[in-house]
Amino acid sequence: MNTAALDTPPMTSPLGTTGMEISRVGFGAWAIGGPDWAVGWGAQDDADSVRAIRHAVERGVNWIDTAAIYGLGHSEEVVAKALAEMPEGERPYVFTKCGQVWAPNDRQSKLRMGRRESIVAECEASLRRLRVERIDLLQMHWPAEDGTALDEYWGALLDLKAAGKVRAVGLSNHNADQLAAAEAMGHVDTLQPPLSALKRDAVARELPWCLAHDTGVIVYSPMQSGLLSGAFSAERVAGLAGDDWRSRHPDFTGENLTRNLTVAAAMKPVAERHGVSQAAVAVAWVLAVPGVTGAIVGARSPAQVDGWVSGANLALTDEDRAGIAAAIREGSAGSGPIPD
Repeated sequence: MNTAALDTPPMTSPLGTTGMEISRVGFGAWAIGGPDWAVGWGAQDDADSVRAIRHAVERGVNWIDTAAIYGLGHSEEVVAKALAEMPEGERPYVFTKCGQVWAPNDRQSKLRMGRRESIVAECEASLRRLRVERIDLLQMHWPAEDGTALDEYWGALLDLKAAGKVRAVGLSNHNADQLAAAEAMGHVDTLQPPLSALKRDAVARELPWCLAHDTGVIVYSPMQSGLLSGAFSAERVAGLAGDDWRSRHPDFTGENLTRNLTVAAAMKPVAERHGVSQAAVAVAWVLAVPGVTGAIVGARSPAQVDGWVSGANLALTDEDRAGIAAAIREGSAGSGPIPD
């Protein structure tokens, strides 16, 4: 094992046909949205968030993934604050998402909207919060649930790209059939699906589709919201604050939790063999899946960044992957096929 390689900046890969060369890990800004909204992660200090972002960039991470809904705009504002004092040439790419809005008088609301006028207004609002003239990647967060057809919201995204408001456009949480429908109108630059050793559904259809169509793939939750990080136990889960969405999610309760922690335990000897954290192993497992360009990894402090950034350069062995696959099969953990 060449441990020196793990101290170097993350390797990079071209993001589909966008012209952007991205580090194989990106900074996920969901948790820095803070508490007091539908899927908040509990209390978060903005100063810690700013330090975490800047530290990630110092370590070689060259993109940030956020969304308008994270903290109801707050995550985008924190990202802007973190980038404000960076020289233009040193700033990372900024990716955000639209299509989820909230009622002004209800911070717990989360509405999946797709009307053209909503998408355009959301883009303008994100530009203001991020304090940028152009968004590097704008993604539709989820399929619309307000009766709007895919062709309306995808057409709006394509028009925003043509107008120069955004550099690239993509879809998040969409299936292969929806990708094909969008591609018929205009190229899908990127897909953002969930992917981890516990959630493998995209391996079956979406990743092969993206490989065949030169669509970049940035996956989210490679550590399954912390379950695979090595920092969780049944006792810690029991102590999660009530304003942390994980405290009530099925992945963190009952038999599911037991199965998921079994897979996490299988990553511990792998981490020890390579001299890295379990978080880095979880990230490396995802990056080894064919079709994956990069992985979005959250952090709430600089120390958390240091825990996973080396996963970008970690090459798992056949023995490593076999041990993790055996734990998945034996525990019937998660969903989706196990990649070769």
